Amino acid sequence: MSDPSTASIVSTPPAHAVDTPAAPGPQSNEKPRGLLGDAWRDLRRKPLFWISATFIVIFLLMAAFPSLFAPGDAVNGSLSRSLNKASGSAWFGYDLQGRDVYARVIYGARASVVVAVLSVIGTLLVGGTMGIIAGYLGGWVDTLLSRIADVFFGIPFVLGAIVILTTFNGSGATNSKAEIMGLVIISLIVLSWPVVMRLMRSSVLATREADYIVAARALGAGSGRIILKHLLPNCLAPLLVYGTIMVGSFIGAEATLSFLGVGLKSPVVSWGIMISEGKDFIRVAPGLVFFPAAFLVAAVLSFVMLGEAVREALDPKLR
Repeated sequence: MSDPSTASIVSTPPAHAVDTPAAPGPQSNEKPRGLLGDAWRDLRRKPLFWISATFIVIFLLMAAFPSLFAPGDAVNGSLSRSLNKASGSAWFGYDLQGRDVYARVIYGARASVVVAVLSVIGTLLVGGTMGIIAGYLGGWVDTLLSRIADVFFGIPFVLGAIVILTTFNGSGATNSKAEIMGLVIISLIVLSWPVVMRLMRSSVLATREADYIVAARALGAGSGRIILKHLLPNCLAPLLVYGTIMVGSFIGAEATLSFLGVGLKSPVVSWGIMISEGKDFIRVAPGLVFFPAAFLVAAVLSFVMLGEAVREALDPKLR
């Protein structure tokens, strides 16, 4: 947003109005809005925001209360119904083991969404903390943390995840559902935090010498107060945008690792596992791959579109 010119601030009144006192106009009771207030006002006008938000709410409800959408059993099946076509009792048909594909698709949202959301929260906490420390302190601390981040940047994501997960969750491992999901979450955090660290560090470097930061430091404010009260609120906008997009990316990453056989494993139900199990029967029963893939694509696109809408609302140059 460009600075207002002098002419727009000071204007010469018309000649016929010089000696006429201006009539007092009605005073507006509207309170001044901050960055988030302006962003919310802009978001409410975007159909893309409401469409993506509606889909996200549906997926969150599916993850929290899957029984409301699919009362059937997603784990147990009967071989007598193996690869049966869609019917009134099973909208998407049955898989090889006679399990209800519709129920499995609905219940698969829980593992995918939980893993993605917890991974994003952990990544933002770890990367954001490292970025604030590096950007605010600078010097050798910034250099050390930046070189550590460079090391993790050099690790290919898929290869690093395969190494971590095959080491702790390889064949023969007897991990529980929670342990399997925890390992996937940790692997995603370990391999993704440097991006958030760089993003937060750049925001802190651009903000730490602002006038209000210098004034707070001159008034005797400590480092903790400056970081929590001044730096953090003004550096959260980029993280909010990236975190929203990253949820969709992590849903896709979890499905990719599960498809490769190194991510979530049975008895956990997820879209990636369903696609992996149905790929061998795609000609006989294409719905085994199509339905979980369709839900996966819809979930990823919903979070990406929401992140794009939030980015446009928070960036004044894009309004």
